[in-house]
Amino acid sequence: MFPKLDPILHSELRLAVMSILAGVEDADFTYIKKQTGATSGNLSVQIDKLSAAGYITVEKGFKGKMPRTTCRMTPAGREAFSTYVTALQEYLSAGK
Repeated sequence: MFPKLDPILHSELRLAVMSILAGVEDADFTYIKKQTGATSGNLSVQIDKLSAAGYITVEKGFKGKMPRTTCRMTPAGREAFSTYVTALQEYLSAGK
């Protein structure tokens, strides 16, 4: 039987955001937007969903006079991401 895939992470853009955050301490909205190619509106909605799930924290502040939104993966988010990756690996190795 295949493991259940987390529906929060089973979205292309949310998975991309988590993949970016897995490799860094934090990332700002502009960087994530550039890396994913997402629109501001879509990225904002997906970040809100990840935040509501407790997978990331979002800090709003300023860098100089410019507004800055910074995202960071939570320990729960790291665990969920790791579990998701392991589940995908099980799917990929099932036919071998």
